[in-house]
Amino acid sequence: MSNDLTAELQDRVRHAADASLPLRLEGNGTKSWLGRAVDGDVMSLSGHNGILNYQHKELVVTARCGTPLREIEAALAEQGQMLPFEPPHFADASEGGGSALGATLGGTIACGLSGPARPYAGSARDLVLGTRVLTGRAEVLRFGGEVMKNVAGYDISRLMTGAFGTLGVLLDISVKVLPIPTTGRTLVQTCSQAEAIARMTGWAAKPLPISATCFDGEQLWVRLSGNHGGVSAAAERIGGEAIDDGDALAFWRDRIREQRHPFFAGEGPLWRVSVPPTVAPLALPGAQLIEWGGAQRWLRSDAEAEVIRAAVGSVGGHATLFRGGDRRSEVFHPLPAGLMTLHREMKRAFDPNGILNPGRLYATL
Repeated sequence: MSNDLTAELQDRVRHAADASLPLRLEGNGTKSWLGRAVDGDVMSLSGHNGILNYQHKELVVTARCGTPLREIEAALAEQGQMLPFEPPHFADASEGGGSALGATLGGTIACGLSGPARPYAGSARDLVLGTRVLTGRAEVLRFGGEVMKNVAGYDISRLMTGAFGTLGVLLDISVKVLPIPTTGRTLVQTCSQAEAIARMTGWAAKPLPISATCFDGEQLWVRLSGNHGGVSAAAERIGGEAIDDGDALAFWRDRIREQRHPFFAGEGPLWRVSVPPTVAPLALPGAQLIEWGGAQRWLRSDAEAEVIRAAVGSVGGHATLFRGGDRRSEVFHPLPAGLMTLHREMKRAFDPNGILNPGRLYATL
């Protein structure tokens, strides 16, 4: 299935800009709960779909924004390749009940989502090579390309990654892919939170083929990926109980990447906390789950936002209200005045009428 709706989408944006009518960009709705709530007419992007170019020898795939992730991942798997940043789908985990059609490439890149491998293989932003973008001026612009050497200077494609559609509609996206590792092994160790952080940061300084880490409150999970010899040697060095391959896949893909671990269940506020990985355990009320070698810490807490952000900010981090809570509040960490001014100028340059997902990131954007 392949459809090019560029002309129709361009007309829709042009008419909205002329009438100053806000548009709420949406693919299959699997991530509509992320960010702040947006008022506006839904502009569906799921119909603009299809893989445009897949050069497996060049390690790059280009697809339209509405292309389902599972379609792209299936095409890559046939060639023994994968999306290195392991993007979460959240197809069955969204507050709206998910979508039978599943997550799309455009929504994944617009939200800047990455999974367990992010610190070791790169983030979504790191792996975007080029984009074709429809701006709030109804202009279609192309940035970057399909090879790394084209990514130079001020990279607008990566600026669009994680902008939640506030700067433009990601029509087409080129992403770097990598071979699937030949060997994988998951080990589990029982330890405290402080011990887990110390071990993860210690391993990060060594040449180990680690591709994911997670402390679930009781156990430290470590995934090794690479060739057989390297993985076996690292497993012996790290130690711990080896986990069955099927159970390991279910843990990393379903429980952690798709947030089906019991930790994520329930309606209470879920905070995504980003801190330097060496930061000691955060003295905040609520349960915590730690990923990314200590850099990403999920927090289940009913504490006031000001309390959480003050504690996180004091150690050089930031906190996002990922799920639950008031979605019309400032769910993202407040920006310094100078940085907010820069964001406003960028928004004005790409979307002068403020019609694309207004307020999705911050109330004033």
